[in-house]
Amino acid sequence: MWIQRFLTGLLLAMMASSVLAFDRPFPPIAKRGTMAMGPHPEIVINGKTRRLSAGGRIFNQQNLIQMSSSIIASDLVINYTEDSQGDIDRVWILTEKE
Repeated sequence: MWIQRFLTGLLLAMMASSVLAFDRPFPPIAKRGTMAMGPHPEIVINGKTRRLSAGGRIFNQQNLIQMSSSIIASDLVINYTEDSQGDIDRVWILTEKE
């Protein structure tokens, strides 16, 4: 009985770890650059001041939305997309593997 519970727990743990190890799907139009934060809603991408769109989202390395005011690092490697006005609408802070 305890072997069956152990094996069930082991199987669930293996399935959970495979869910956590996923590749983020970036859109084909995503561009790569480095980012530093400026005064909201401005961000500096590749040394050029850009504007974050009204519905713009920044995703951290765990693919969770991060508020721009909580980002203190500079020269973060990112992927980003632009909207039709040229504003930045999505930013993904990349991990070392990406």
